[in-house]
Amino acid sequence: MVQAKDTHKWTPQETRRLINFRGTRDNEFLKSEMIARKQWDWSAGEVVMEQGYKSGNAVQSGDIPTRPPEREQWANKVQYFLAVAGNIVGLGNVWRFPYLCYKNGGGAFFIPYILFLITCGIPLFFLETSLGQYTSQGGITCWKKICPLFQGLGFGNQVVVLYTGVYYIVILAWAILFLFFSFHAELPWATCGNSWNTETCFEHGHNGTSEGDILTDTSSVIEFWERRILGLSGGIEELGNVHWDLALCLLLAWVICYFCVWNGVKTTGKIVYFTATFPYLMLFVLLVRGLTLPGAKDGIIFYLYPDPSRLMDPQVWLDAGSQIFYSYGICTGVLTALGSYNNYSNNCYRDCIYLCLLNSLTSFVAGFAIFSVLGFMAYEQGVDISMVAESGPGLVFIAYPRAVSMMPVPQLWAVSFFIMIIFLGLDSEFVNQESLVTALSDLYPSIFRTGVRRKLLLLALCVGSFLIGLLMVTDGGLYVFLLFDHYACSGMTLLFFAILQSACVGWVYGSDRHYDNIQDMIGYRPWPFMKYCWQYLTPAVCTCTLVFSLVKYTPLKLNNEYEYPWWGYVIGGFLTLSSTMLVPLWMLYALTVTPGSLSERVTALCMPAKDLPSPPTKKKHEVFQTFTELHTLRTNSSRSNR
Repeated sequence: MVQAKDTHKWTPQETRRLINFRGTRDNEFLKSEMIARKQWDWSAGEVVMEQGYKSGNAVQSGDIPTRPPEREQWANKVQYFLAVAGNIVGLGNVWRFPYLCYKNGGGAFFIPYILFLITCGIPLFFLETSLGQYTSQGGITCWKKICPLFQGLGFGNQVVVLYTGVYYIVILAWAILFLFFSFHAELPWATCGNSWNTETCFEHGHNGTSEGDILTDTSSVIEFWERRILGLSGGIEELGNVHWDLALCLLLAWVICYFCVWNGVKTTGKIVYFTATFPYLMLFVLLVRGLTLPGAKDGIIFYLYPDPSRLMDPQVWLDAGSQIFYSYGICTGVLTALGSYNNYSNNCYRDCIYLCLLNSLTSFVAGFAIFSVLGFMAYEQGVDISMVAESGPGLVFIAYPRAVSMMPVPQLWAVSFFIMIIFLGLDSEFVNQESLVTALSDLYPSIFRTGVRRKLLLLALCVGSFLIGLLMVTDGGLYVFLLFDHYACSGMTLLFFAILQSACVGWVYGSDRHYDNIQDMIGYRPWPFMKYCWQYLTPAVCTCTLVFSLVKYTPLKLNNEYEYPWWGYVIGGFLTLSSTMLVPLWMLYALTVTPGSLSERVTALCMPAKDLPSPPTKKKHEVFQTFTELHTLRTNSSRSNR
């Protein structure tokens, strides 16, 4: 008889389960159990490995499947905090929030922004993080655990993450190429005597360029961006050739991203010590430099001067809501994946509050760093600040490079700025890839958690995304990039997911039940405002915003001039529907394959998994216990890792 060997170190729970199964003789029962559950039942399988026989027969090597490695956890709370901060504090904080603030009424914009933050941002952030920590599952299987009917939410989220990873990293390729040019003795975007410049090119001097010149001629910075970096064609119909310098920069970005994630959270948790903190150092340096420039005061006034009349424009409220969804990384499953690596007793409630405050505060401070420099640029050119303020890529690759070219030692400030941009984007990119790999590994643990298969999965995702990304570094690549940005990761998609997530947890799974889970994890019940948001406020606010977005919808245009061909909008529609339609399609599929009557199917698909942690049974003196927990359990040494 062959003795089955198992080198697994048994936990106390596994040992107790093994003892309970000691008397089992009929191994056919164990085998049928394994087949019925469609997975290896470890409490049964351990009997086979421990006893070394099957009803007196020798154990064959194929009888015992390989046990997937145990799920990893963050080494400490700091790693988790920095990983989440690196994900949510990204390019949107620098190039989107300051522009929206000045465009939508300055300081008055904070009223709708804070309203959306309280009713949607923080509640959804907390919901996703706590779900991940409670289930210890990624963005797909966490919904399977709490409500299988809504598992399509997880698939939809991961499609959005996949699309985001494909196009977001192209921004890093642009920034890397700008960084290389920043080491030239003379910044190439500051002059007109280059091979890519036209006869209408003009250089930005110190009080030497008239407003008329700006309106009729082309800036050297714009020509460098459009003709040298992008090689911009006349439309998406003219994709043209691949720009191999950009393609190599894109490859470099993907190689860096791969090795930041390739060994799981063991690698990611160490890298974020640098990648998440270094941008703050650069932001502080640029802030101090900006505030000491002439004209900085005018720029800051322009950034924050309140205009309450703008609050009457519904577009202002839509912009505030979209900024919350973009900058907080909600409804993508990334927060769920990062939270799933937490210790079960981690105080995710407190972490969420701190992280949300950090994110919004970073956006606010970044506005000072950006608009102080824009104020200086307007002062040097003798024009109004509104003529130099831009958003998105226009701010990062046109307005700010133009400003640093007017400073003393411009190479120093250009290098500092683009290094900050690269690290801000890199964090968000490799955390997205970690989320995607986590979701697939948890969905198929026996396949992707063993050996090098996880690394091969990550490699396949990176290579495939790189090949698709090559379309965005062609002559017409910017048009493809904007399709992904506008449709694949649109605000309407995220709003749709937000409504369904809130409905699932607030009503189907039960907000009170989830509050019990949270109390079991952190030792006390959070402020009940959160569960009321999941039930009422968040779905209501998101529904109103979604309806308004549909009513106000306008097709994508480049610079409000170029209109895509009909098939371009078809591609955009496919990018949107390919993620959102997975939710109803999964519901139909699940209802079809589940046996029983319709009511029995719905009931079965709305039941949480039995292997989830169960909170202690409530006792009659629950009120007294809750009161004491609020004051004592927070400082209990057994929960020191919260």
